[in-house]
Amino acid sequence: MKQSIRNKLEQLAERLEELDALLATETATANMDQYRKLSREHADIGTVVGLWKGFLQAEADERTAQDMLSDPEMKELALSEQADARAAQARIEQELQIALLPKDPNDDRNLFLEIRAGTGGDEAALFAGDLLRMYTRFAERQGWRVEIVSVSESDLGGYKEVIARVVGVGAYSKLKFESGGHRVQRVPVTETQGRIHTSACTVAVMPEADEVAEVNINPADLRIDTFRASGAGGQHINKTDSAVRITHIPTGIVVECQDDRSQHRNKAQAMSVLASRIMDVQTRAAQQKEAATRKSLIGSGDRSERIRTYNFPQGRITDHRINVTLYKLDFAMDGDIGELIDALITEHQTELLAALTGEA
Repeated sequence: MKQSIRNKLEQLAERLEELDALLATETATANMDQYRKLSREHADIGTVVGLWKGFLQAEADERTAQDMLSDPEMKELALSEQADARAAQARIEQELQIALLPKDPNDDRNLFLEIRAGTGGDEAALFAGDLLRMYTRFAERQGWRVEIVSVSESDLGGYKEVIARVVGVGAYSKLKFESGGHRVQRVPVTETQGRIHTSACTVAVMPEADEVAEVNINPADLRIDTFRASGAGGQHINKTDSAVRITHIPTGIVVECQDDRSQHRNKAQAMSVLASRIMDVQTRAAQQKEAATRKSLIGSGDRSERIRTYNFPQGRITDHRINVTLYKLDFAMDGDIGELIDALITEHQTELLAALTGEA
């Protein structure tokens, strides 16, 4: 293990002792915000320090086994224990490297999922519906909740645009690499000649802002319009000006919400989406700045980038960023995309590890 990493781990061990002392004081809960902050830091550091102590114990076990080698009667046992100790060190060191990776502060947040039909007209809209179902089924497998925020349906079914809120622990950490262009190759239901068409959708995954104030939105920068909802929703929804459209003048971002009967709730939901979009723009700008100095295969959030192809005739799904192809498209469209998501996370961790250890 590199000395620089050892030094960092020793510092974390010292910090954990400081946190133990702070959290044990009688006044620790006087400021609950500070208490929660320290508790979260304690939980994060505690895991790493626990691994570090396990590594140090494995080193001590190796030294003990080394001392036993001089005794002929104990040599066989010593060699076995020495091998076990070295294997434990290698395993724990790998776990420590991953545990020390910079943590995305948004990983534990809920998210907004936006899917927009692109090239392909009605077929692209149908594919947008398929993607929504895929992500909804994946979310169900994780025990998350999916709430539809806004929809714009197409004439033949599917969606021109759909926004959903995904609520669940670690939702953003799992789905954050889904942003980008998704391409489908298949015979559309409207195709009479049996020809394969290529259509596309764009997906945007944005962490939900804790509160609008977090993004510092100036009310003077907003134009808020109300209007009658259109499409399905019942007579009451269509007879009142319950729909809300909010325009953020500095960025030109426009958000509409009309799925609730209450104008107040539609406005609150639209503000939440707006805050997340603005935060997303800021995050992507920072990521692009970082990518300028270190090329990143994933995580750039570039919406124009084609990240994945769904080929129905061949039953395959291909992620172009990591060159992974799986021949189980039917399962994937039913939400079984964990293998792809895990591969993307592993690739991202590999990049961060390379930077941490000075290999890139």
